[in-house]
Amino acid sequence: MPHDPDLTVPKPGHRPLRDRALALDRRLFEAAAGRRRPGADPVLPLLGRGADHGALWFAAAAALAVSRTPRARRAAARGLASLGVASLTAGVLGRRSARRPRPAAHAVPPVRLVRRLKRQPVTPSIPDGHAASAAAFATGVALESPGWGAVVAPVAASVALSRVYTGVRRPSEALAGAALGAGAAFALRGLVPTRGQVTPPARPQADVPALLRGEGLVLVANSASGTADRARALRDALPGAEVVECAPGEVSARLEEAAGRARVLGVCGGDGTVNTAARVALRTGLPLAVLPGGTLNHFAYDLGVEDVRDLARALRQGDAVRVDVGRYSCGDRHGVFLNTCSVGVYPELVRERERWSHRIGGWPAGVLAALRVLRTGRHPLEAEFQGRTRPLWLLFAGNGTYHRVGLASGRRRDLADGQLDVRVVHGGRRPAVRLLAAALAGPLTRSPAHAAVQVGRLRLDHVAPGTLLAYDGEVTEVEGRVTLEKLPEALTVYRPIAGY
Repeated sequence: MPHDPDLTVPKPGHRPLRDRALALDRRLFEAAAGRRRPGADPVLPLLGRGADHGALWFAAAAALAVSRTPRARRAAARGLASLGVASLTAGVLGRRSARRPRPAAHAVPPVRLVRRLKRQPVTPSIPDGHAASAAAFATGVALESPGWGAVVAPVAASVALSRVYTGVRRPSEALAGAALGAGAAFALRGLVPTRGQVTPPARPQADVPALLRGEGLVLVANSASGTADRARALRDALPGAEVVECAPGEVSARLEEAAGRARVLGVCGGDGTVNTAARVALRTGLPLAVLPGGTLNHFAYDLGVEDVRDLARALRQGDAVRVDVGRYSCGDRHGVFLNTCSVGVYPELVRERERWSHRIGGWPAGVLAALRVLRTGRHPLEAEFQGRTRPLWLLFAGNGTYHRVGLASGRRRDLADGQLDVRVVHGGRRPAVRLLAAALAGPLTRSPAHAAVQVGRLRLDHVAPGTLLAYDGEVTEVEGRVTLEKLPEALTVYRPIAGY
């Protein structure tokens, strides 16, 4: 096997340690590039070519996203973001700081070179961009989802190995690329924490029964949310559990019946269904097990329950916490909310969205509703807030502090902090401009247009008749005095604590 002249010709001034490192690099390159492996010969070069321009990783991210699980979607997004950081670093910084030539083509068996490589690359050799992209994507996926990371890692390692096997990279260059890629993924995690890094604190813990096979759990599933697959998965994971599937109009009655024979009340559906289950659990004193099954599952996700695996682990281990519940009251009308409660343009948007969602789908209906609500020439709501009568376009109250810039629901890091996260957009001539300004400025900004405060109790007086109030995606009418308050640690909910 001919030697790569870049590695075999000694250069004056080289230190012995560097000479030994170059010699080792040469021997490893010759061993990998020169050996024929019948199983690897048709696969590794194709993997390397498939990873050109990140095509392989974009396809892998699309496959993860199709799984429709939040963890997989986050893993795909983080993998691609890490790949972007690594590619930028390798292309702009790495290759300008190291001008080492590529390995010689004659070090590779001619049959592999002719059949698998269209042309010998001539760009600088350190670090290997393919290895950097592969390691960045795999590390980013693993940081968000270790399970999916274990699936992607062998493919990423094979791509890095293919670069040496086809003779376009030396082992040291592939390793340098892999180190750069992994470092990029960890650097991105420092800027944008993974969900595991901001998991809500497991407090205050509650004393609940551990259901090893699910005995005593009665879970009501809203069939309109498409929960059939999740219900089957729960039966497989906890064969002793009872699962009741029902139509949306039957959810409340089925939950009441389930509460009469359950040790633990379970629910599978969206935030509105979970809200109904929470009311039953509060009245009966039963612990609640929540399995996300709707379009929006803010409470379950903030709790740390994303799928059957999370809930089953919490039930088997008897892991649960006590969480706050929000409550609204207006005369003899009252209700609870686990996520948010609001008055102003948002409840109108919710009602308008419900009119169109069954015709054109949820997200298009939401866009259409926003356009219709913001274009109308309505006047802002007037209500007495903090001792002053003010015109308001929107008053939003979150059950717990939301950590995100803007008015939309973000992530809560503590579900028992005793606070209502109140954000107000004051009235004016242009609601769209004020709402956008509030969203861009963030939740902690105070200005003539918008403000944010955290309080334990809030009262609105002189609310006009027919004013809409939205809570956890449901809408009702209120008037007169409206009170929002917290019920501290009122609800006991299963959630995974150890090993999340």
